[in-house]
Amino acid sequence: MTPEQTALLTKARESLRAAKLLAANALPDFAASRAYYTMFYVAEAFLLGEGLAFSSHAAVISAFGREFARTGRVPVEFHRYLIAAQNLRNQGDYNIDPAIPEAEANQLIFQAEQFLELADRLL
Repeated sequence: MTPEQTALLTKARESLRAAKLLAANALPDFAASRAYYTMFYVAEAFLLGEGLAFSSHAAVISAFGREFARTGRVPVEFHRYLIAAQNLRNQGDYNIDPAIPEAEANQLIFQAEQFLELADRLL
């Protein structure tokens, strides 16, 4: 694993910790956003292992699906988790009113934990 991948996984772990703290303090929109970033940083770490880096979230998500989910290197549900998390993150970050139920934020946190476990096994 490269130092850059290690740094991304450290950032992912910190983001997950923040998501849990935000959820515990009844801030589901913000918890969902941090859970998304946990997954996003893990996806970036996977792509960096292939020498791939992108400047947009959409490009990272697309490349993760193409390089890892479609090829069977990771279970396809991880790509689906990432897509759904980005959609919820956008709702939570950009809607003026609270948009994400606590149960959905907690589900994203669980999926983010699975993303980190996947990275620990495969990277």
